[in-house]
Amino acid sequence: MKYASNPDRPEYGLTRTALRASGRSDLLLFLLVSTIASTAGIQAWQTLINNFAVEVAHFNADQIGFVQSIREVPGFLSMLVIYVLLVLTEQRAAALSICVLGLGLLATGFFPSFWGLTLTTLVMSAGFHYYEPLNQSLTLQNFNTLEAPVVLSRIRAVGALANIAIGIAIYFLADVLGYTGIFAGTGLAVLGVGLWGLGKRPCPTTGAPQKKKMYLRRRYWLYYLLTFLEGSRRQIFVVFAVYLLVKKFDYSIQSISVLFVINNAINYFLNPVIGRAINRFGERQLLTVDYACLIAVFWTYAVTDSHIVAGVMFVLDYLMFNFSVAVRTYYQKISAPEDMASGMAMGFTINHIAAIVVPVAGGMLWMVDYKIPFFCGVGMSIGSLALTQMIRTPRQTAGRPNAATS
Repeated sequence: MKYASNPDRPEYGLTRTALRASGRSDLLLFLLVSTIASTAGIQAWQTLINNFAVEVAHFNADQIGFVQSIREVPGFLSMLVIYVLLVLTEQRAAALSICVLGLGLLATGFFPSFWGLTLTTLVMSAGFHYYEPLNQSLTLQNFNTLEAPVVLSRIRAVGALANIAIGIAIYFLADVLGYTGIFAGTGLAVLGVGLWGLGKRPCPTTGAPQKKKMYLRRRYWLYYLLTFLEGSRRQIFVVFAVYLLVKKFDYSIQSISVLFVINNAINYFLNPVIGRAINRFGERQLLTVDYACLIAVFWTYAVTDSHIVAGVMFVLDYLMFNFSVAVRTYYQKISAPEDMASGMAMGFTINHIAAIVVPVAGGMLWMVDYKIPFFCGVGMSIGSLALTQMIRTPRQTAGRPNAATS
């Protein structure tokens, strides 16, 4: 199925004049700034945590796996965010989540112990995982099916730019500030953005009123399965790909920072292309490329003895995350408008069901043979590739807020 080839045309409502006229310019600014804080904060944590755990807290693989599993508990409970919306607007709840993320980051460096990292990780993760479904819900509610892929990709591109700045800062400040100083500085900056968001008047939304309850619908089963496998495979990268580079190939914190800077520099230019490609080719084609590449990536992780090849796979692995936006835009096209907030929260919960189990199970399997978690990643990617071929979406038309309304 062919899609519109130029999603940036003025009639798609993405010019500054059109955004201001529709009252969405302030909302887009809030989403951009808050996402910069969220992605930069979690990027700093991911860049530092493995080296911090190995060098300062002296963790082994199963301890890292446990802490990473704890990190996913708030993601599993993110479905509860729908009940927060009974007392707060989505924008206020999103700003509060950014504040919690900042507080968790701020405290991390002061507690270099197993239970200390467990607690600070739980707080940090709660902020991050409650912000994400709110961010996605606000975007999908207020931008139609042609605009949403472009807006989501632009937001990710700006987040990538912020991550580049974080990576460069960590590279040059690691020896000056140490882990505690970097965690504290990043946390304060993120907290500041959250307080700024709380001080802003919530912007009016143009989407349909959202249902304030949780439920599973049979019609969304493919979205649920793809989201479940995406969460599983993400943990292979987040937990074990970085740990592989640090543990087997002796990558330093500076080396990890360089890799993340490279990743985000590519992402800055790639994300807008992905948004346009979704509109041009459709979700099925892009996700097919994504999962086919991931099969090769995970296999290579397991068999390579080259630190250069492992680093290249790490970059390619990270780039493939950008294609996951197609799973969310697929949901937007098949869902009812009033299901958006609930669907994003439920999707985030499903995404993290396996994410709680995978780090712990993977850590134990790593102790048997480090290759096993990556072979599991190959299997997950094959399953996702097969399911992707079942994706069907209605033809898009400019200005239609949601395909499911027809």
